[in-house]
Order: sequence, then C-alpha cells, then structure tokens
Amino acid sequence: MSLRHWIASEVDYGRELVDSGLEGASKGRTEFLHGAPLSPYLSGVNREALKLATLGGCIGLVGGYLGRRHKSARALAYSALGGVVGFAASFAWNSHDFAESVAHGALKNMSAVRDQHWLKSHPIDYA
Repeated sequence: MSLRHWIASEVDYGRELVDSGLEGASKGRTEFLHGAPLSPYLSGVNREALKLATLGGCIGLVGGYLGRRHKSARALAYSALGGVVGFAASFAWNSHDFAESVAHGALKNMSAVRDQHWLKSHPIDYA
C-alpha cells in the first residue's frame, strides 16, 4: 500500500468517524428531548444558572471589599469572576444529563464504525 493510498484511506476513515459521531450526537439529543426543540430546555438551564451566577457575584463582591486597597475595582472584578464561575458551574451541573445523552449517542455510533473498520483490516475466516 502506497503512502498516498494509506493517507487517503485514513482521511476517509476519519471523515466516516466524524460523520457517525455527529449523527449519534443528534440521535442522543433527540432521545433526551423526546423530539422537543432545544431552545426551551436551554432557557430553563440558563434561568437556573443565573440564580447561582447572582449568588457567585454577591460572594465575589463581598470578597472584593475585604481587601485594603482599590476596593471598588477589586470588588467589581471579584464580583464578575464570581458570577462567571457560578454561571459556568450551574450550567454544567444542570445540563450534565443532556451532555451525557449526546456523548453516549456519539460514542455508540463511533464505536460501530471503529468495529467495522477493524473487521475490514482483520477479516475473520470461519472456515
């Protein structure tokens, strides 16, 4: 097998893996949402995440005022940081079931493509 042929076959295999992963992720999303659109689900997750972002911002604001210098700038920076950390943590926690479903669907499809590719390279002779 020439290098050019090997590279072409590996690129085709990679493309096939990506396509199957995207298809599986789409199936996982549809199964999790039971055919409903994604935006209402994300709106609910965002609404819940904003609650913790507000709490994180308040904690950051208080933490910023505990220092001795540059109280207002430090408090504003800590408040923003606390809000971002609170939002990210809450969003990740509240959407982990969705992410798990999407990842499971993608990995399931990719595993089937990997098995098929392996069987092409290592045929089983039952004779």
